[in-house]
Amino acid sequence: MTYQSPISPGYSWYEDTAGPHPGYPALHGDRKCDVVIVGGGFTGLSAAVHLAKTGTNVVLLEAHRFGDGASGRNGGQLGTGQRAGAEELEAEYGFERAKALFDLAEEAKAHLLEFALVNKIDIDFRPGHLNVAHKKRELPEYLEHAEAMTTRFNYPHLKYMDAAETAERLGSTHYFGGVRDTGTGHIHPLKLVIGTARVAAEAGAQLHENSRVTGVTTNGGKVVVSTASGTVTAQKCLLAIDAYSGDLEKSTASHIMPIGSFIGATIPLGDDSPVLPGGESVSDSRFVVRYFRRVKTGELLFGGREIYAVKDPQDIHIHIRRQITELYPELKDIPITHGWGGYVGITVPRKPFVREVMPNVISAGGYSGHGVMLSNFVGKLYAETVAGNRNRLKLFEDLKIPAFPGGTRFRSPLLFLALNWYALRDRI
Repeated sequence: MTYQSPISPGYSWYEDTAGPHPGYPALHGDRKCDVVIVGGGFTGLSAAVHLAKTGTNVVLLEAHRFGDGASGRNGGQLGTGQRAGAEELEAEYGFERAKALFDLAEEAKAHLLEFALVNKIDIDFRPGHLNVAHKKRELPEYLEHAEAMTTRFNYPHLKYMDAAETAERLGSTHYFGGVRDTGTGHIHPLKLVIGTARVAAEAGAQLHENSRVTGVTTNGGKVVVSTASGTVTAQKCLLAIDAYSGDLEKSTASHIMPIGSFIGATIPLGDDSPVLPGGESVSDSRFVVRYFRRVKTGELLFGGREIYAVKDPQDIHIHIRRQITELYPELKDIPITHGWGGYVGITVPRKPFVREVMPNVISAGGYSGHGVMLSNFVGKLYAETVAGNRNRLKLFEDLKIPAFPGGTRFRSPLLFLALNWYALRDRI
């Protein structure tokens, strides 16, 4: 019998496996509150939880459904530290500030796992992550990084792997070595989105889906957020729109670039499969990163940004299969059940963009691939800021984040050329 894939354009494996996904009403009419949040991903929902739990009157507006953006469609990997490496941050800002940023990210990781546990959100956490080198000449940097994490940044969970260990843990000889991080792991991101929305609603936050914001203005110390069917007037506003800012706010759009990321899911591989026997997630050293993992039920989820130019989601499985086969030739005929894509927000230096973009309006995003862990915590830090403690959010606000060159007219073509250039370099 020939296997017929039920693959459908843009429909993710997460949506098929997340369980009940309750809906929330659209905004109708005018509302007043203390804080209005635009964007119902990790950052916005986390901020709503922590604000509502302190008695803040908060309204959250999401253009579609919670989890329809990057927060519910990503690779599910937590990572360690900031997206920019600790050594890179030290070179730019000095050790003390680099260590503070690293420690903040470690707190973010612990917070996410504790939040899920305390609030009984089953996020399908699996421990372990491998970062692997696709070029042999990169191995000295991997060894130095492992030593720096242990000796300078007090992180004992990351160890160097030689080629033999890497091949054993991957079930593939495609890579030359890397590092294994036992202090992190990977999750089902949409389950976290759904669970966080539930906790926010239970805490008293007013949540509205299918409420696209068409304008944000400030007047007389108030912030007015407009939709097609109503307005919200508030003391403060959080823009948690990341890669989906469009033309809503110019500064956010000029500093955060949406870049397409695509993932495919296979049928379960079976307990006897040699692929990732330890259950870790994986990312590689390409600039155009490939990332993959086996989930609890055995499916291989494989993603990459090299196929950002794909126009038809039906073609995603073709490109994903090619990349899987490079690593695991024995899977060349494995059925792919789901293929989906979305956009992740990146900044030029791959550091988060957190700024007050107009009076009483803070924008947060540009997590550049570390959003699962960092975005949830930035939502908490924003709630701390509203309560009067801005010190920890300032660690992100003070980062140097230049705008993308080319302005609104040329930045996308320039990024397209740059990504093609880096994709070419990855092959050399």
